[in-house]
Amino acid sequence: MLASGVCTHRAGAEARLLDGTRITDHWFELPLDHARPEGARIRVYAREYVSGTDPDSAAPLDSSAEDGAAGAQDGLPWLLFLQGGPGGKGVRQAQLGGWMKEASQRFRILMLDQRGTGLSTPANRNTLPLIGTPEEQADYLVHFRAPSIVQDAELIRLMLGAEPWTVFGQSFGGFCALSYLSWHPEGMSRALITGGLAPLDGPADRVYRATYQRMRARNEEYFGRFPEDRQILGRVYDAVRAGETGAALSVVLPDGSPVTVGRVQMLGMFLGGNTRMDQLHYLLQEAFERVPSAAGTFTEALTHTLTDTFLHGLYQQVSRATNPLYLVMHESIYAQPAQVSHAQPGSPPAAQLAPPPEDATATAWAAQRVLRSFSDLADFDPDRTAHPLLTGEMVFDWYADLDPALRPLQSVTEELARRTDWGPLYDPKALAANTVPTAAAVYTHDVYVDRDLSLETASRVQGLTVWETDAFHHDGIGDDGPGILRRLLEMTGP
Repeated sequence: MLASGVCTHRAGAEARLLDGTRITDHWFELPLDHARPEGARIRVYAREYVSGTDPDSAAPLDSSAEDGAAGAQDGLPWLLFLQGGPGGKGVRQAQLGGWMKEASQRFRILMLDQRGTGLSTPANRNTLPLIGTPEEQADYLVHFRAPSIVQDAELIRLMLGAEPWTVFGQSFGGFCALSYLSWHPEGMSRALITGGLAPLDGPADRVYRATYQRMRARNEEYFGRFPEDRQILGRVYDAVRAGETGAALSVVLPDGSPVTVGRVQMLGMFLGGNTRMDQLHYLLQEAFERVPSAAGTFTEALTHTLTDTFLHGLYQQVSRATNPLYLVMHESIYAQPAQVSHAQPGSPPAAQLAPPPEDATATAWAAQRVLRSFSDLADFDPDRTAHPLLTGEMVFDWYADLDPALRPLQSVTEELARRTDWGPLYDPKALAANTVPTAAAVYTHDVYVDRDLSLETASRVQGLTVWETDAFHHDGIGDDGPGILRRLLEMTGP
């Protein structure tokens, strides 16, 4: 039961983008803990987009209308977009393009800043320490997972006076869509999911055991396409190690934090997309300084000095200054109660899984534990190989210690990693009886959300139709958002 009576909504003045798109800011005051609506409140922000080509878009929005119901005066139904993450704010568009331009032909779009992000009540190095001890901060952040996010969304829908809406979830947003189908399917007319079918049960270890294998294949694909980059990356590792041992100057990022082999491995985040692979190649091409080999000649020689261009590109991949919850909350997106965490339908035999921690409901740095537990992952481990493979969406316990934006959050991050009293993320019984039309794009070679685990989940959601494709990687909607959206809409009816 949602306590909408204790919530408030304020709509801001409308504005226009360059292409005529109408945007309206919305602020909602909502309970921190939906089970205790009389308790602390937080602010959740969302931005509404209505296409400038919609014939009703010229009508002014009556922001004084009760409960924001005036937002429904234009004829378009709503589409709620839940972005990836965790810890990612809603997309800021200067003009509509990609999937949003396509969607705007049929929908008014609500772009949510999920709790803790963007213009919603912030959760970062400046605000979280004000909550109290690391334990108190962890108690606070427990309410920043998918079930709370979708309860926010359902209250927002009710306050907008909207009919059940289309929910479009990308990556972690797809995890949230599964939570929405679990807890508030009455608020959804359809669900569209791209690269975001989370495992419904089992420990986080299952995810990383699978995604390390996906990342190995993606590494080989990359170096097969750009074989010279294997040598360049090896030289980068050598330069970093030389700095760590004192054989050369220490290598630091623009924020003054040290470059380590593990942080260089995080360049594997580029491998999550089709065209981002090329961006990694361009960055490695400019990794080392070049100087004239002789006075008066144009011949250049490579040095052992990493360029500012490369270090800035690396900084953009490893810094969590703009999305600290990505690290702080990352493994908690898989954390569930003991009876759920221990379940492993369709998983590998126990001998193939990492040794569990004392209480398997604690995530306890699962990606790191899996890496160190298996001899077949030595090629990812910088302690076991000089030139390790690139990693993907794996987080490690050294992450917060090295990033200045995360250092004040190191204790709460460790507290969350030790935590065992997690609530459920999904309701498998509700999903098995689902009646909301649902379509999911599953990317065959997705390195972040494993294809096999995704299909396992799809088989347990009634009425979910899968479109599996090897034409895209994890961020496919960035490559052909309009085409993917059209496909999923067709799969879920008119």
